[in-house]
Amino acid sequence: MQLRTVIVRAQQCCAEFTPVKAKRPVTANTTRYSALITLHGEKNLKNQQLGNWQTTVLGIVLAILLIIGLNSFIIINPGQAGVISVLGKARDGALLEGIHVKPAFITVIDVYDLTVQKFEVPAESSTKDLQNLSARFAINFRLDPIKVVEVRRKQGTLENIVSKIIAPQTQEAFKIAAARRTVEEAITKRSELKEDFDNALGDRLDKYGIIVLDTSVVDLAFSPEFAKAVEEKQIAEQRAQRAVYVAREAEQEAQADVNRAKGKAESQRLLAETLKAQGGQLVLQKEAIEAWKSGGAQMPKVLIMGSDSKSGVPFMFNLGNVQNQP
Repeated sequence: MQLRTVIVRAQQCCAEFTPVKAKRPVTANTTRYSALITLHGEKNLKNQQLGNWQTTVLGIVLAILLIIGLNSFIIINPGQAGVISVLGKARDGALLEGIHVKPAFITVIDVYDLTVQKFEVPAESSTKDLQNLSARFAINFRLDPIKVVEVRRKQGTLENIVSKIIAPQTQEAFKIAAARRTVEEAITKRSELKEDFDNALGDRLDKYGIIVLDTSVVDLAFSPEFAKAVEEKQIAEQRAQRAVYVAREAEQEAQADVNRAKGKAESQRLLAETLKAQGGQLVLQKEAIEAWKSGGAQMPKVLIMGSDSKSGVPFMFNLGNVQNQP
């Protein structure tokens, strides 16, 4: 108990002699220092915010420049031609294959195919003999790269070129070619019809910037009346040819008979001369025997010879014929 009391008293004495920490007085320097620290922090914050804005603006500028750069070039592939229009106005000079620079955002590029195109176009006309003739043509063509800008200004798309230019010009060219010949000549001279058509169509399409490479006559048709007339004419010609053939055959057969008769006569003459050299009456005897053979196979019931069996002509007499006579 006494020990505890001593310890408590010792603690109280130590507490009385412990120095108290004095508070620092607030002066003007301290206030200025705090203001500087606050100002510096605000400045760092503003600089950081400004740096963020600068980064954002730089990124936007770079993105805009990239978009402008990508829209400032155009690539034209082989077999194509481009027409550049700035604010709706077409520029002179076509863009051929390769890379080209163009104003961004205010230009439109129309690309045309310069390879060979094929379209089938129907046509109808009247021939020189006023017969209706219809055809269908396969036309191979391509656009002239030098005149592509003109094509863009006047015709526009490829569909317009076919419907507004090629189709009506094909019709007119076919009329020119068909009017120079009859419908029969259009059949028999088809190559000449195609040649006239090619020349007329090529001259007409060249001024539109269209180059015709080749044409083919896919179908060539006539009116039903003409088809029937052709069929009847062919039948008549076949009959006439048949008649000529029959007449020639008869003529040849007659000529053959004449030749055979002449040959037989000549043979008989030579035989007669031969037999005459051996005996004059032998010829008559031989002819009588041949006449008997050709007249029938029956043996005569009576055979009367001349007085001279060597030189007489045998006389044949059929008793059956005598009995039948009244």
